[in-house]
Amino acid sequence: MYEYIKGQIVSLTPTYAVIDVHGIGYNILISLQTYSKLADTAEAKLYINQIVREDANLLYGFHNEDERQIFRLLINVNGVGPNTALMMLSSLSADEIRTAILKEDANTLKGVKGIGLKTAQRIIVDLKDKVTTTGASTELFSKIAGYQQREEALSALVALGFAKAPVEKTLDKLLKQADNYTVEGLIKAALKQM
Repeated sequence: MYEYIKGQIVSLTPTYAVIDVHGIGYNILISLQTYSKLADTAEAKLYINQIVREDANLLYGFHNEDERQIFRLLINVNGVGPNTALMMLSSLSADEIRTAILKEDANTLKGVKGIGLKTAQRIIVDLKDKVTTTGASTELFSKIAGYQQREEALSALVALGFAKAPVEKTLDKLLKQADNYTVEGLIKAALKQM
């Protein structure tokens, strides 16, 4: 099993890279996220996930270990193969996939080509407890915390009789300005602006 491959980029396309390591060219399948990181470089270090099938020995490469971790979790979900997982990582970043799973946002996941509602729901159910914020950016932590506070504040304000759409707009505006609101503080600030 390979951990990573480091060498000169011989060929780079949005779907694969050929990396020369001491005269051996490795054809490595990559996501668009990884492609964008490699676009202006001559040398690359890709974290590898090797999949050996009866008819092929495939190498999937990722710019960082976090992206590879999400890939490995996704391919363990029934109905999600390596190509589908790579498509997901081409459409969404590792943080966006993690956030969608933690927020149980099936719509974001089914927005990826080849992912239907049932598959998106299965991904959420299977990975909700396995996906952690380890390796995630601090921005992701604040998004998740802000989302929970937003949902609680939204429920409270709708229960008070306010229309949902304007409340959502106001809460989103407040959370963009500062993400350190408590639920009570968020409700009070929203009431002042409505």
